[in-house]
Amino acid sequence: MITIVDYKAGNLTSVRLAFEHLGAEVEVTDDADRVAQADRIVFPGVGAAGAAMENLRRLRLVDVLRERVAAGVPFLGICIGMQLLFDRSDEDRGADCLGILPGRVVRFVAPDPSCKIPQMGWNAVDFTHAHPLLEGIDSGSEFYFVHSYYPCPAQAAHVVGETEYADVLFASAVCRDNLFATQFHPERSGRIGLELLGNFRDWDGRC
Repeated sequence: MITIVDYKAGNLTSVRLAFEHLGAEVEVTDDADRVAQADRIVFPGVGAAGAAMENLRRLRLVDVLRERVAAGVPFLGICIGMQLLFDRSDEDRGADCLGILPGRVVRFVAPDPSCKIPQMGWNAVDFTHAHPLLEGIDSGSEFYFVHSYYPCPAQAAHVVGETEYADVLFASAVCRDNLFATQFHPERSGRIGLELLGNFRDWDGRC
């Protein structure tokens, strides 16, 4: 069973449908007790960091998510579900986040008027090292992005994928032990995205 965390941060239907297309059993829930019992967690979302963290606190999910990651449960963060894993985001005048990974999230600054913020569309991801979720996916493959902010991990060892936009080379995928997270949307990235999600469906959380 794959548990998709519903913390009222965007439409989760595309994530659910992608996993169902892969034949996975899926539940979407905002119930902290259900998430506390999950054996495989997807933490997706779109929206603003401050409001998302308020929802997590209201739903009593903050400690539950930290505990499940610490317990070794296979965990996939997507988009703002990646950004919230870090210590702090500059969004919403500054928001304290989950602090599962050291680092912060900052906003793109357009180098010239032709550079559009947010980044919206396809961009290449160069992998810095191998990982079970990247099996069968070539470095340089393109994935779909929608974001104005990007993560700055404090530890380079956590970076597994990099992408360039607005004259910035940023971490577009990170990992640590049983945790993997992407700034891009694999559920919107066609065959390559489904390959990554299928790898997560089968992953035991070990690298």
